[in-house]
Amino acid sequence: MIRNEGVRVKVPASTANLGPGFDTLGMALPIYSWIEMKESECTQFHLYGDQMNGLSKDKSNLVYQVAQLVFDEAGVSVPEIEISMYSDIPLTRGLGSSASAIIGGMVAANALIGSPLSNDKLFDMATNLEGHPDNVGASLFGGIITAVWDGTHADYIRLEPDNNLEVLVVIPEFQLSTSEARSVLPDQISREDAVYNISRSSLLVAALSQGRFELIGRAMSDRLHQPYRASLVPGMSRILEEAPNRGALGVALSGAGPTLLALVDRRNLRKTDLETYLLDTLREYGIEASARWLDPANDGVIISENIRFNSFLDMIKGEVEA
Repeated sequence: MIRNEGVRVKVPASTANLGPGFDTLGMALPIYSWIEMKESECTQFHLYGDQMNGLSKDKSNLVYQVAQLVFDEAGVSVPEIEISMYSDIPLTRGLGSSASAIIGGMVAANALIGSPLSNDKLFDMATNLEGHPDNVGASLFGGIITAVWDGTHADYIRLEPDNNLEVLVVIPEFQLSTSEARSVLPDQISREDAVYNISRSSLLVAALSQGRFELIGRAMSDRLHQPYRASLVPGMSRILEEAPNRGALGVALSGAGPTLLALVDRRNLRKTDLETYLLDTLREYGIEASARWLDPANDGVIISENIRFNSFLDMIKGEVEA
């Protein structure tokens, strides 16, 4: 049965890889997008916020497309829908904006028709579309996700972030597409580099699960993607080397970049110095950036209840101001 009043969902951003966990590790972050979806006589879009600039307002829109995938999988026909969207997640910055749209669209569409598909099924569908499970898994389930994808099914384990784990993201003003960031990666790697990353990725998952902060810095080292992407983000190589000595537990390129991410012990007294160092270093290379201190987002996508009591924009205003 289709919900006449429609549905609203709130979806967190995400960071992927965390250094060595290329296409396998993700973490949800409390920067959000919101989607409202209703059945309609004709498909229409209401896009709000600066992050919506340039997005299509026809049936080529990603949220519409993934909604139709869900309807088809469930054997339900809802060809015309009304979609309202607002997002604070910067586009093409390595913070999972496309993954949040995929998860938001799928979960909203599934809820609209009575939730016939399980979250695990939606995870498989989202991973198949995205090509890797890290971002979509983090936005769907929240927390820290380690996952594998065999081309058909994604298996995952969700880790609860340590209460003292804090995240500093430094977001450059320029955009970097995932396709461009992937184009610089080699087709083959050495066995030595493969072992290097496998060992560190394994250690990082164990360190995060047990709160072993003293191991995170060494565990976040990478040879699969960051050395090749360093030329796309001037100053990154220097930051990866120096930031652990400036108060970071470890530093990594967030997803495909250009955002840089530092994991920090919230009890650390050098947090202000770390932020200043990161921003000043990028500025030395001609890059202006903004910094945000975040806690990992424990919750994944959330379906709002009682949406008939306030409008989409009123709800967004209340959420953002809160």
